[in-house]
Amino acid sequence: MRIAVQAEPFDLGAEANGFAAGIAGAGAVVTFTGVVRDLPEGGLRAMEIEHYPGMTERAITVIAEEAAARWQLCDLLVIHRHGRLAPGEAIMMVATAAPHRAAAFEAAEFMMDYLKSRAPFWKKEITSDSEGWVAAKEADEKALDRW
Repeated sequence: MRIAVQAEPFDLGAEANGFAAGIAGAGAVVTFTGVVRDLPEGGLRAMEIEHYPGMTERAITVIAEEAAARWQLCDLLVIHRHGRLAPGEAIMMVATAAPHRAAAFEAAEFMMDYLKSRAPFWKKEITSDSEGWVAAKEADEKALDRW
């Protein structure tokens, strides 16, 4: 299991290939990458993501360990960026490996729902005329209810 919280961009292909190489017992590998999307009306210049070093990694590790045990994962990877990111840049990646695809998909969705709504990150949208913190969305909180 690897948890990385970093400012630097990551290479999706290299990370996915490195993760999948040599995983014993896995019959399925699932990857998901989240990217900075522009606002519906356009005009997003950047997204700034803040976190508390140490605390954030510990919180993600706790939930990743829960996912690994619950779905009997062979391995799990979480990469989440912080700092200033432009539209189109990768924010995060989750990869799961399990003996069967259902477990790999469910564990990946669980991790993504957690990262979206509960992981200790704070996001600020920066447009040409304003800056503002992104509020929690009810839909993201409801997504956790199924777990």
